[in-house]
Amino acid sequence: MNRPLDFKLYVITGENYHPGRGMMEVMEAALRGGADIVQLRDKTSPKRELIEKARRLKELTAKYGVPLIVNDHPDVALAADADGVHLGQDDLPIEVARELLGPRRIIGISTHRIEQARAAERAGADYIGVGPVYPTGTKPGRQAVTTAYVAQAAAEIRIPFVAIGGITETNAEEVLRAGARRLCAVSAIVGRDNPEAVCRNLLGKINAWTSGEQAALAESVSLSVPVSLSLSMPAPGDVREVDVVVNGRSERTQAATLLELAAQYELEGRSVVAELDGTVVPRSRWEITPLRGGCSVEFVHFVGGG
Repeated sequence: MNRPLDFKLYVITGENYHPGRGMMEVMEAALRGGADIVQLRDKTSPKRELIEKARRLKELTAKYGVPLIVNDHPDVALAADADGVHLGQDDLPIEVARELLGPRRIIGISTHRIEQARAAERAGADYIGVGPVYPTGTKPGRQAVTTAYVAQAAAEIRIPFVAIGGITETNAEEVLRAGARRLCAVSAIVGRDNPEAVCRNLLGKINAWTSGEQAALAESVSLSVPVSLSLSMPAPGDVREVDVVVNGRSERTQAATLLELAAQYELEGRSVVAELDGTVVPRSRWEITPLRGGCSVEFVHFVGGG
């Protein structure tokens, strides 16, 4: 890719959810509402029809400066000059798709557990889907991964990830609280009478969490960066002890940072999610996250898949 992939609200087509309204009408409403990446997902149309749909959608998304992703089919993406492709776990390997699409186009892939996310990152995916977070009609029969997997991805995965699956205006806060900063929806947007308004609402929730505008709802926690990050780090060589609560137990520790506390419990190399005062702290920030007296830390050690 020529530039880092940056998006917040990912909207997928679902023509079965809006009978009587055309795909272009519905997707333009979503774009007006702030959708900043769009995927064409159509499991039933023949290739010729799929290419035509993709070309029309490409014209529309280009007008809004938004990338168009084609689900499953690199050849359709190329034929329509789409911006990329989204793969499933049983589709082409990422390396093969990259050979077909070249270095500039976006490649995303669905993941359902942390091992798949790690593999996608190693293989060069530009982003991953994390889900289904909740049961969803677009993935019938697939077990929900819950927000536990969202928290794992937030703590460990460095490429962009988007939470997907059963996400609505009602439960979006829970997903954001778990560490997601990008949301994807199908029926909750395109199946509604006013997709533009739904997108604006979801985007507002995302922006509030990333900018800390919901500090009142989270009390003393800044939601894009834990409030403890604004505290002064101890000077090198300073030794002090603080009282903290670790997984529900009161402890006294000389650890100055979250990373040092994790090392104290021999957790550095394990698949662990850390929460500080109820907010997930990405692993990349453990070293710069100071501990303050009275704070509460939860270490959740995952064994196996999400």
